[in-house]
Amino acid sequence: MHDIRAIRENPAAFDAAVARRGDAPVSSSILALDEERRTKIQAAETAQADQNKAAKLIGAAKAKGDDAEFERLRSEVAGKKAEVAQLQTEAKELDAKLTAALEVIPNLVHEDTPLGEDENDNVEIRKWGEPFVPGFEAKEHFEIEAVKSGMDFETAAKLSGSRFVVLSGAIARVHRALAQFMVNTHVDENGLTETWTPVLVREEMMYGTGQLPKFGEDSYQTTNGWWLVPTAEVTLTNIVNNATVDESYLPRRYVAQTQCFRSEAGSAGRDTSGMLRQHQFEKVEMVSITHPDNSIEEHARMTRCAEGILEKLGLAYRTVVLCTGDTGFGAQRTHDIEVWLPGQNTYREISSISVCGDFQARRMNARFKPADGGKPGFVHTLNGSGLAVGRCLIAVLENGQQEDGSIKLPEVLAPYTGGKLTLTAEGTLA
Repeated sequence: MHDIRAIRENPAAFDAAVARRGDAPVSSSILALDEERRTKIQAAETAQADQNKAAKLIGAAKAKGDDAEFERLRSEVAGKKAEVAQLQTEAKELDAKLTAALEVIPNLVHEDTPLGEDENDNVEIRKWGEPFVPGFEAKEHFEIEAVKSGMDFETAAKLSGSRFVVLSGAIARVHRALAQFMVNTHVDENGLTETWTPVLVREEMMYGTGQLPKFGEDSYQTTNGWWLVPTAEVTLTNIVNNATVDESYLPRRYVAQTQCFRSEAGSAGRDTSGMLRQHQFEKVEMVSITHPDNSIEEHARMTRCAEGILEKLGLAYRTVVLCTGDTGFGAQRTHDIEVWLPGQNTYREISSISVCGDFQARRMNARFKPADGGKPGFVHTLNGSGLAVGRCLIAVLENGQQEDGSIKLPEVLAPYTGGKLTLTAEGTLA
């Protein structure tokens, strides 16, 4: 959500910032609504003052026995009361229109975000590791012999339809091992607070982090009004919804392992094979709530937390900064981390880490009280995958594949797999 005062003070600068995303200027229509709303509010206040003034004179007229003046004033008060009510209703309607116009305008990207139209204009900022290219024809995860018995798409389709999977046996254990490894690393080494949150949330929570109203079709809503979270970003960020915390409370760094649910609206035909794009999946999510002065530094720290998971797993990756045309609705700046998948012979996204500034905080009314006693300000929020568990499973399986159909697992998973680091071609841990 944007600050209307900032738009009033410098509409040209706001339009220039909006234009960096390739969007048309919006300040004139926004300010026209704002001016009309303020005019109605001022007129209501004037009418209210007139009503109060006339009301005070009624008693004096009655005391004097001036029935004509008494009736005139009483009629005036009644008329002013109706006028005030009408003006207040109109102002409220205009306020709702203004909010509706503001809440669908994307966040303003940072000045150092590279200009571009789409993912082809994203800028690589670093690479790590040597991409695994086996001396045999690499297979995608679902084609590897060791995987076939433990990754069942047919049964999932019978249970739920397309874009679901049933994991069993060793594959299910490796999936769980990856999530546990990620959470433990973030807690023990990166200093995040482990958190367990609901996956059903109220509509205002989805609004607070920007999924609503613009992107409602991307998520699932229950018949009684709850929403299934598309990511734990929703619950973790909204911990400070409508709260004013002490400056000493900041930063707050959370991590949660949750089920996530996305309708994948508009993605027909994309990544339909295997586990790359599912309606239900598991993610280890990181969220930071920070002081405004520290959010850019925190963005770099969170990116390193996610990269560190891949490095411990020995998975080659590259990190890119998204261009203006590819940056998400609520983000000011985003780093995508893409892991190497030999089965596809390319890098694929496994984490997206974004700094949102005060964009979400304004929607949530999340503030902090400065230590020096100054006026409360909005916190800054950040979120990122640390990592997407299913995609990490895909990467581990594909990068560990052997010519005989077995899979070598990363050594860091040994504490979670009973010390067994081989998936045999028959699909068992050994």
